Amino acid sequence: MAVVGLSVTLVLKRAGYALAVAALLAGLAGCTGPDGGGGVDLTQPGEARAPGDVIRVSPEDGSRGVPADGPLEIEVDSGRLERVRVAQVEDAQRTEVAGEISADGLRWRPRAGTRLALAAKYSVDAVALDGHGRRSARHTTFTTVVPEHRFIGYFKPENRSTVGTGMIVSFSFNREIENRAEVERAIRVTSDPPVEVVGHWFGKDRLDFRPAAYWQPGTEVTVELALRDVEGAPGVYGIQRKTVGFRVGRSQVSLVDAEKHTMEIRRDGEVLTTLPVTAGAPKTTTYNGKMVVTELYDVTRMDGRTVGFGGEYDIKDVPHAMRLTDSGTFLHGNYWASASTFGSANVSHGCVGLRDVKGGGADTPAGWFFDRTLVGDVVEVVNSRDKQVAPDNGLGGWNMEWSRWKAGSALG
Repeated sequence: MAVVGLSVTLVLKRAGYALAVAALLAGLAGCTGPDGGGGVDLTQPGEARAPGDVIRVSPEDGSRGVPADGPLEIEVDSGRLERVRVAQVEDAQRTEVAGEISADGLRWRPRAGTRLALAAKYSVDAVALDGHGRRSARHTTFTTVVPEHRFIGYFKPENRSTVGTGMIVSFSFNREIENRAEVERAIRVTSDPPVEVVGHWFGKDRLDFRPAAYWQPGTEVTVELALRDVEGAPGVYGIQRKTVGFRVGRSQVSLVDAEKHTMEIRRDGEVLTTLPVTAGAPKTTTYNGKMVVTELYDVTRMDGRTVGFGGEYDIKDVPHAMRLTDSGTFLHGNYWASASTFGSANVSHGCVGLRDVKGGGADTPAGWFFDRTLVGDVVEVVNSRDKQVAPDNGLGGWNMEWSRWKAGSALG
């Protein structure tokens, strides 16, 4: 894309726009003449205009594809610049570009090292005073270059949600990240009450954040994304700038004992109840370890072919399904096994099953538990004849000790 970067001199027009310019002088608001950015002469009708009464802006008005490093300059030949405001205009917000007027008053430039945002619109408002004390004003706009290659981060949990104490803030990027430290530095996760929150990279496209231990109930967590213009890989730039947050609700941790075929549910440290369950059969065992509920479905389809099995099962109406891993482990209602199975045998393909009825019953063990579950609640499985769930399988990061977690940060 060609960049128009020539300085343009615009002869200031006369009194026809005096009222609009008066508003500009009051607050340097974004006003413009009908030609879309012309300067305005504030002399009264009949007065002579000084020959040097000219404001030059580079890049010229309406330029597109301006590089992040400019050029950006406002000048007058004589007199002095009285006020200059250069601002990024985004979503009705204006972020000013820091800059200085030279000692002789003839030139404004950004502070050294300033880079403009990519794919952004900027406005320039300048007021100059000539040698006779007469003011002139100019308003122009330009847009910066839109990078050809961009990356975004898909994150959980949802903004303004209430989650369980085991929630991990997880980012999945649509492109591989080479400059991991730059990207991690641009994401800030804070909490009230404050705790240390550290990022951990799983490969080049996933970054998770968590504290050393589960969040305290009532904690307010804020996630600030300043990824816009961050170079995640050579020539690949971020486009996100936003702040989101969530609230941590009550604590609920459920312990599944695969040998005893039970699940003990603790709410804020107190035992609510113990429910009979069925876990993975001897040849299709359930993972051990801490898993976090990431999705809740009143009803869903479960097809063994989607998780590496053959055609052993394809159940189109599994009720009260709560996802625990990305690989397909769920805690869900089961209406097809006999009632005597729960609490006495493990017959599933790796999931944890609770007794239910077809269509899902509110007064069944599965319905009761589903209605009391939040995304972010922890389900821990013990005494299963399987390995521990991997830290990057779902939100399994709680299975990694704190020192190893911190070692996975790109910030050292």
